[in-house]
Amino acid sequence: MSIISTKKVQTGDYETVFYEGGEQNRETVIFLHGGGPGATAQSNWKDVLPVFSEQYHVLAPDIQGFGSTDHPEAPPTDMLGWMRQRVDQISALLDELGIDKAHVVGNSMGGALALNLIMNIPERFERVVLMGSAGASTEPTPELYRMANFYNDPTPTALENLFKWFVYDEKVLGDKLKVITEERYQEVMRPEVRRSYESMFKNPPYMTIPPSALRRMEHPFFLIHGRDDRFVPFEASLQFLKHLPNAQLHIFDRCGHWVQAERKDEFVKLVLDFLGGEL
Repeated sequence: MSIISTKKVQTGDYETVFYEGGEQNRETVIFLHGGGPGATAQSNWKDVLPVFSEQYHVLAPDIQGFGSTDHPEAPPTDMLGWMRQRVDQISALLDELGIDKAHVVGNSMGGALALNLIMNIPERFERVVLMGSAGASTEPTPELYRMANFYNDPTPTALENLFKWFVYDEKVLGDKLKVITEERYQEVMRPEVRRSYESMFKNPPYMTIPPSALRRMEHPFFLIHGRDDRFVPFEASLQFLKHLPNAQLHIFDRCGHWVQAERKDEFVKLVLDFLGGEL
């Protein structure tokens, strides 16, 4: 498998850290991670990037407000403000790397960002994969409420519980659960990470894409969702399917929010088939 390298590039007045592989391949796929406590491109996509890099040039940035990308000293005060800045971040990243067009894979909050990208700069993207994507009009679940308010009780136990709830059965994580918790707890306790996260969820994290915008998105969409997702219910993808004019949907049974972890092989095959690659 190809080596995935960690790189850094200027995007506007700050630097974006991203992970890259398969530079020799013609088509680019950009992977956008979710918004849980301590989330990074590495934690979200490290197990699948090497596989995709065999056939595609892959990019996975730390979205602004997360990871090692520079954090703003005066962050936006709501999620819509963050989304505007992140659209600019991804546009600048593509410009700096000389990429005219890319496919995009977005998970959870990264799915909402993908939809904002299509709404604002549709000419930069081709095929779109949304996995457990935010952006639909669904009621917040108790699990999502706990995640948004993590810093009210920022303990390792609270973080480990969140990760258990991200999957249908935590046994699928095995010994990785403790490792994931330890690594991400170190991340969430960085002051700049906490500052950014708390600003995102200071107000209700409004990310809903208007149906009027969805029906104008003519790109091919592939929607993937776990039936037992307790953070973004699968009904969100049903809403997208109703309004997007060129979409298909795959729902996994006995699967939660982390499809790429719980159903890794099937996820990879489905996405490669949709993008036009081969196993």
